[in-house]
Amino acid sequence: GINAEYGITRMTESTVQDLSVTFSAIREDVSNLVRSKGCGPILIRLAWHDAGTFDKASGTGGPRACMYHRTSDSEYSHGANAGLHIAQDLLHPIKEKYPDVSYADFWAFAACVAVQEMGGPRIPFRPGRVDAKHSTDSAPDGRLPNAHLGASHLREVFERQGFTDQDIVALSGAHTVGRCHVERSGFEGPWTAEPLKFDNSYFVDLLKKTWQPSKSSKGQDQFSDGQGNMMLVSDLALIEDENFRKFSEKYANSQEEFFSDFAKAFQKLLENGVQHLGTEI
Repeated sequence: GINAEYGITRMTESTVQDLSVTFSAIREDVSNLVRSKGCGPILIRLAWHDAGTFDKASGTGGPRACMYHRTSDSEYSHGANAGLHIAQDLLHPIKEKYPDVSYADFWAFAACVAVQEMGGPRIPFRPGRVDAKHSTDSAPDGRLPNAHLGASHLREVFERQGFTDQDIVALSGAHTVGRCHVERSGFEGPWTAEPLKFDNSYFVDLLKKTWQPSKSSKGQDQFSDGQGNMMLVSDLALIEDENFRKFSEKYANSQEEFFSDFAKAFQKLLENGVQHLGTEI
């Protein structure tokens, strides 16, 4: 295992080799899970919500697997994390095979595997995340994006983590996969026609389709293309805000540029606040 006390910088070559073998095995197990269960999107959401609590100014939050602690005073109970026990439960049988890997590393790596397995870019991965020991180590509620709000809120949430406008738009492109579940968020439906395919269709659809105001079955305001797909207020901000829009247009025109920018921003998201990162695996 890795002694966190000394930091990963002092790892021997043999340890790096062992880790590489371990993560290759994890990659295979998680790829099989994503293929068999179609659960790639929720694995991305788990890692994102673990890491997305980072606050650059105070150095708090970031990927520490606080949701592992299933208590009322942990991030597990934050409204934005509703339904994420499903991702934890899907990953649990695999995680048990690798006791030396932290939960935070495991979740982050599983998300990287899920992106690639669904057709997206390879995300560079470096281990070194240390798990929170107690539920009380959780970040305060309210640090994750609120889908009811627009451009200024997105900037507030992401600039707190050290992201630029380009990063915000690139990261939002993860909505090319997955769907909203009414029993979790109150919103309902997939963003794109192929919610298990990671491509740039989210940006193409945002710009090309007409999005009419609609409501979920729980009465939440969202937007519909009339063909079963939906967008949220926070999605439409990416074409209504002038600066966001130019990046949305860039990604609609070039999947290659979207993949390149997404990979960089997603790696940063998953590494924010981690003190000792190891060698890339």
